[in-house]
Amino acid sequence: MNKISSREILVWLNSLNIGNKNIEKIMEQVPQLMDLWNLSNNEIYNLKGIKPNIKDKIIQNRNEDYFNRLFIAIDKHNIDITTIFDKDYPNRLNYIYDSPKVLYRKGKFSNKDELSMAIVGSRKATSYGKWATEKFVKELVKLDVTIVSGLALGIDGIAHRAALEEGGRTIGVLGNGLDTIYPKKNKDIYENIPQNGAIITEYFLGVPPLAYNFPQRNRIISGISLGVIVIEAKEKSGSLITANHALEQGKEVFALPGNINSIFSKGTNKLIKDGAKLIMDIDDILEEVYELQSKMIEKKVEDIDVSGLSPLELKVFDLIKEGPIHCDSIAFNTGLDISTVYSILTILELKGMIKELTGRTFTLS
Repeated sequence: MNKISSREILVWLNSLNIGNKNIEKIMEQVPQLMDLWNLSNNEIYNLKGIKPNIKDKIIQNRNEDYFNRLFIAIDKHNIDITTIFDKDYPNRLNYIYDSPKVLYRKGKFSNKDELSMAIVGSRKATSYGKWATEKFVKELVKLDVTIVSGLALGIDGIAHRAALEEGGRTIGVLGNGLDTIYPKKNKDIYENIPQNGAIITEYFLGVPPLAYNFPQRNRIISGISLGVIVIEAKEKSGSLITANHALEQGKEVFALPGNINSIFSKGTNKLIKDGAKLIMDIDDILEEVYELQSKMIEKKVEDIDVSGLSPLELKVFDLIKEGPIHCDSIAFNTGLDISTVYSILTILELKGMIKELTGRTFTLS
């Protein structure tokens, strides 16, 4: 048998349904994970913090036949693998609790996915929820944001479909193996996402969509994203689990307000009551996520024609395009007197290039 890599050992352990925490314990004691294959049975039984039944599982399945069959099955289903040893492993997942050691995927990760937002919500979306999801997805895709969700019915599916229709990237995180399309009603999304995004899961082939798996996968949805937007949710919705994961991970949580009499808004309204950011438009999200602010400024700068500006006007504009700035700071940084600064600001406002915020602070229009 050819030499086995540490990466392949990770996949082998994952296929045996050995959890991430147990894999971490093994890696602490076997730093070169590839060496696990050649340890004696006694050495495996002497591993600390690992239950006997897991040790038995490792020993019983440590054979060339099983090892070859699992990789043949992966190839048969045209599945790619990303592990913690790979360069394309999503960086943010390294910092979450119980980070997945192996991700099976169809499609590809991209550097663009560094700018990603999760959108989740009720499986029974109302017309209001559908409208709001499509509105926010459209505006986020314009900023080249990757939309992350769970491929479920309702809000999840609407978010994925809207992203694809707008020509944007989207990532679907499953709670089952990639050989199972669940729910079947979203088969078209499942088939289309890999063309402009990725479908990923930490579960090996054959793992069914068990109820327990979905709260688990939600930590990946939030973990891979800059923040989580909850569109609609019942009082005990799974979307609230995703929101809680986001809070634990130090991510921003946004919620769409809704009718206080609607069961589909009880969860989101409670999130807002408990401190989530109420959203009515894209600006409410931009205010809290610096990376999106920078992208918005970049997009605006690309669209603005500065060829007609005088040298002094361009000097002031260049300061404002870096982010909101007070007129006194403009005067200090340019060395211009305040009356000249006011005159230039007025010209730039009349040209529709900038606008005044509160307290004599200016930003791009």
